[in-house]
Amino acid sequence: MNYKSSETAFIIFAIKNKTKTMKKKICLLFIIYFAVNKIYAQTYIQNVTVVDVVNQKLITDQTVFIDKNIISDIKPSKKIKIRNDAKIINGEGKYLIPGMTDAHVHFFQSGGLYTRPDAMDLRKYYPYEKEIDWNLNHMEDFLQRYLKAGITTVIDAGATYNFLNLKNSLAEKPNLPSVYMTGPLLTTYEPDVFKNLGKNEPFKLTMSVEDAKKYVQEQLPYKPDFIKIWYIVLAQGKDVEAAARKNEPIVKAIIDEAHKNNLKVAVHATERITAQIAVQNGADYLVHDIEDEIIQDDFVKLLKSKNTVLSPTLIVSGNYGKTFGQKPDHSAYDLENSNPEAIGSIYDLKHLSFSADSTMVQEDKRRFTSPQMADYLNKIDHIRKTNLKKLIDGGVTIAAGTDAGNVGTQHATSFITELKAMKESGMSNWQILQSATINPAKIFNKEKITGSISQGKIADLVLLHSNPTENLDNLTKIDLVIKNGQIINPQNIVKATPESLVQQQVNGYNARNIDAFLEPYAEDTELYIFPDKLLSKGKDAMRKDYDEMFKRLPDLHCEIKERIVNGNFIIDKESVSGMSKSGKTEATAIYEIKDNKISKVYFLP
Repeated sequence: MNYKSSETAFIIFAIKNKTKTMKKKICLLFIIYFAVNKIYAQTYIQNVTVVDVVNQKLITDQTVFIDKNIISDIKPSKKIKIRNDAKIINGEGKYLIPGMTDAHVHFFQSGGLYTRPDAMDLRKYYPYEKEIDWNLNHMEDFLQRYLKAGITTVIDAGATYNFLNLKNSLAEKPNLPSVYMTGPLLTTYEPDVFKNLGKNEPFKLTMSVEDAKKYVQEQLPYKPDFIKIWYIVLAQGKDVEAAARKNEPIVKAIIDEAHKNNLKVAVHATERITAQIAVQNGADYLVHDIEDEIIQDDFVKLLKSKNTVLSPTLIVSGNYGKTFGQKPDHSAYDLENSNPEAIGSIYDLKHLSFSADSTMVQEDKRRFTSPQMADYLNKIDHIRKTNLKKLIDGGVTIAAGTDAGNVGTQHATSFITELKAMKESGMSNWQILQSATINPAKIFNKEKITGSISQGKIADLVLLHSNPTENLDNLTKIDLVIKNGQIINPQNIVKATPESLVQQQVNGYNARNIDAFLEPYAEDTELYIFPDKLLSKGKDAMRKDYDEMFKRLPDLHCEIKERIVNGNFIIDKESVSGMSKSGKTEATAIYEIKDNKISKVYFLP
């Protein structure tokens, strides 16, 4: 074959292969097209009661039409024609609410015991670097738990550059909550334990107007959604206003620079004067209620006139007190739905109290269980709730937020507790529903596209089994979550692992909560003395035995000394205290997991 004929043959071969490649690409495009359209199929939710949070009314017997990720139509069920190929969800007897928003969280904090070494320094037991890595590796898990709880949007009011990068990468996943996040908090006070952490540093010490401008500019390449100021005043009494005024130029410079770059500004301000200064200088969002004094009408009018949004965060400081006082009061809902490792660490103080260097732990326990501390916490709690009622009555926009991630305030599960605390302040259930849905959308001027059930808005919705306007607990009775038009079974969002199931039952044991303890077990669970001596069979038998023990032994506590994970088997070396006056009982338990439940437990003699 001569050169020309060889060249021609090569060209023909190349064309044939190119044609095959094109056919494959076209075929692949069709597959992608149909897959995408299957994910975003047209959906009708029939005969449902729509919870209209804007007008505070229930609209019965409605059909909501979702086209791709948008609410396309809402009509009485008799007046809407349904396509034959559409997905139909029976909403009869159920209630459709907008997806909720936790308007104040921190992903750089786990909610566990070791997450704030500035509050209690336990770095000798658990290095802070390990805590940082754990939080980065579990942000997606936290987001899944928020979605399972019907929270389709979260606002992270203080993160790090590494978390901003992670947030931007997770944004590509449509089946996770939407995240609005700031970078490091700009502050005139920084605890020493958070210094020199590079891109893991959650604070930027801002000591001048020049610093203010520089640190706002430094955040821009990381694409924050807003800027956060930690407006901390360390002075007491009459010196508070002077100290606050001293830093006013810095606060103003941060706000001005952020606004120049089309970024809103959130401010941590728990004193009336710091909040007032922040709002007068243009702050858009106050992330805490005022706790140092009962506010006056002129302050309420200031916030109203400036369209300032405020998140009261009522439960977070009390959770520090409960944790350090070693009196956590987690419900079965908390223990079953929080990240097991994070909430489990709260109970570590029980055995750290008996460690070689336990003076700090014991002193904090005495301090946080003292009558003086109880009086102080009750006082500020009363001030916050009184102020919240004055703010809501004065027409200020209130956004529900937990400050989740702080010690004792768990991601996702703390939200319902926060809403109940708002109820105690005198807010109605309708006002609370607004604070959890439409009001947070106003922080970033998104109320036209999300936050309520209206034609043309994004289909972020939650289908409930019961009426949330009658009882806030009904917000946890979720049938389906709809995120960006995708229909999601909440039971399939968080994937249980053998280790998480075993840790969950350890947490229930330490909380002496029989329902949370038994939830990870199969109905026909068998307990053995290794290798084959049967102790009991069935969850009912376990309930009887363990419930009696939990009631009889108030100091019961299990410390996991060592854990081995081997497929569906978990081996725990346990040290149990509180069973007798003679000291701790050492034991080894082997857990066998089958079908996402603990099916057998073997206790080594």
